[in-house]
Amino acid sequence: MIHANELVHGVFWDQPENPRAALRVQDAAGGFRDVELDAGTRLGFRISVPGKHCLGHHRVHGPAERDHIPCPRNAHAERGNQCGPCFAADDSRLIHDFHRGGRVPPGLRAYLMQPHWLYVASFAHGATKVGTASALRKWHRLAEQGAVAARYIARADDGRIVRLLEDLVTRDAGLPQQIRSAAKAAGLADPRPAAEIDARNAEEAQRARALLSVAGGDGYEVVDEPWTRPALADLACGHSPRHPYPHPLAADAHGFTIRSLSGGIALAGLMDNGPEFVVNLGDLKGRLLETGEHHSDVPAVQESLF
Repeated sequence: MIHANELVHGVFWDQPENPRAALRVQDAAGGFRDVELDAGTRLGFRISVPGKHCLGHHRVHGPAERDHIPCPRNAHAERGNQCGPCFAADDSRLIHDFHRGGRVPPGLRAYLMQPHWLYVASFAHGATKVGTASALRKWHRLAEQGAVAARYIARADDGRIVRLLEDLVTRDAGLPQQIRSAAKAAGLADPRPAAEIDARNAEEAQRARALLSVAGGDGYEVVDEPWTRPALADLACGHSPRHPYPHPLAADAHGFTIRSLSGGIALAGLMDNGPEFVVNLGDLKGRLLETGEHHSDVPAVQESLF
């Protein structure tokens, strides 16, 4: 079935007890549907309108309640994945200054005052970061980021305290708070051994826990809890032959079969029994596309890849 001019909001993961992933798209009327991304799924699409488009904004009403407001102007994206007015109206943008005394609306305050978790996550190229997740998104956050290995290192009473702890770990342990999607994709094109990644993660998590143990202050407890990676990511995080996807996703038509998925990055085949390619589906965020029976050109230099 052909679905035209749908706006991509990204790859989302659900159900930690039985993990599933989907590409979430929005139609012209503002409704959403999920395109499942399981192993063996054939994903075909073409970019129907060039450029990146605004994803609208959110109003947060509580820990599990929020409204999505489609962009009223159907504008192109100017700041990340939003136009200027939608960026200014988005409650979520205020999260990052809350722990520094920034004012937030009541709904967002209710969200931020729920328990939060501090974690250390490591990716396929060995890069490691510190990050936070709300109690309701504790598992999902790491699945959507595409961690190869991760450990929770603290449970905080609320979102203010956890962000103070995050800043402390960045300052004193040198762990960044962000890893670029392009770097994650490049890492998955030539991943380090999973055991090496896990060992590095364990070392960095222990170093961060040691800092937290002597930091003082109330409102949190140091923990040592591993995160469970979804099985769908195992092949992508392994060390099988693969190559970077040779076509930019911002234009033209594409089609491939999902073999594995780490975060929003797929290990995919263009044809049966052919080579596998690393495809960063995150590059589709904010794009308007038509899903259907579309195919990617098989690279003319295929033989030279072996």
